[in-house]
Amino acid sequence: MLNAGEGDILAFPLTITTERKDWVSFTEPLFESHQVLVQRSNDQDSVSNLVTQLNDLNLKSVHVLKRSSFVTRLEQIENKLNIDIQIIQDSANAATESLIQQVAEGKIDYTITDEIIGRVNKVYYPELDVSVPISDAEQIAWAVRKNSPMLLKELNSWMNKTKRESTFMVIYNRYFNSPRTAYKRGTSQYATINGNRLSAYDEIIKNAANKIGWDWRLLAAIVFEESKFINKQESWAGARGLMQLMPATAQRFRASNPDDPAQNIMAGARFLKSLEKQWEKSVADSTTRMKLVFASYNVGLSHLIDARKLAIHFKENPNDWEIIEKYLLLKSEPKYYKNPVVLAGYCKCEEPIRYAQRVLDRYEEYKAHLTNHGSDIK
Repeated sequence: MLNAGEGDILAFPLTITTERKDWVSFTEPLFESHQVLVQRSNDQDSVSNLVTQLNDLNLKSVHVLKRSSFVTRLEQIENKLNIDIQIIQDSANAATESLIQQVAEGKIDYTITDEIIGRVNKVYYPELDVSVPISDAEQIAWAVRKNSPMLLKELNSWMNKTKRESTFMVIYNRYFNSPRTAYKRGTSQYATINGNRLSAYDEIIKNAANKIGWDWRLLAAIVFEESKFINKQESWAGARGLMQLMPATAQRFRASNPDDPAQNIMAGARFLKSLEKQWEKSVADSTTRMKLVFASYNVGLSHLIDARKLAIHFKENPNDWEIIEKYLLLKSEPKYYKNPVVLAGYCKCEEPIRYAQRVLDRYEEYKAHLTNHGSDIK
């Protein structure tokens, strides 16, 4: 199809093989995976049919896509182990997922897939077993025609840029690193794919976000980071409720009962807005400013002020988040936390940096799946 001019890019997880390199040009590898056997694990007859090692494939019928790398691998196993596998090649136009579904439904006994696709499908078909590897780690990539070097160059450039952005990791982790969590989230009444809801407190969050002019999904991301939407939480330090407010902060922002969800969330929203106003005075870039807000909420305003003062002291840009990160991390070293410009002293500040990024990552995830009913992030 590609070389016939019917498309320009094969945006599909293809295993890089020597044979395929004769026909297409591969992008730089996206990730590594290995091939696994897909079989049912909970059949009445599974004791006799369950494959636990490659020798067990002798005389078994395995369905795979025609002319796929799975055919080649099964033939290699046959030759190496001197066994006879009944390799049934389905149409080259069939989809791997359709064969996996047929295994789950008991229509066929075995197929082969890449481990990462097997893990995702096991979310939807828990009865599947994808634990038996049949190959070593292999590089996975997209492909273009061999006569498209400029397209390949641009595609690699785009991939490298995209993989450095938070959205890529949000998507990758959602579907590949946390499939069990994704399944639980997908079957919950508060799933992002079920009814545009996140928690029992969505309306309270939306109301508070509207009052401070924020996107409610951003405020929800912070609530999740603080309490996982579990009310009446209390930290070892005494922080309370959905927004994990310290008693003095709760009182300052008018939450007389920090265990009351509406009071707690509204007080937390007011606190965030006050931090935003603080950083609006000196930081123009919106992303840097919001990271400062999130990190300040997590560790305290004074440590962020110290980091910027250190940047100025050492003649670096105090409005560049990477520079701010640098000096936050250095605040654990005496040379820096004892510097005369530092007022808040020692800080082991890895956590506020990670916290700020987690909030933004979760916000991106929520934006991808939930509609907004308030103001966008400034």
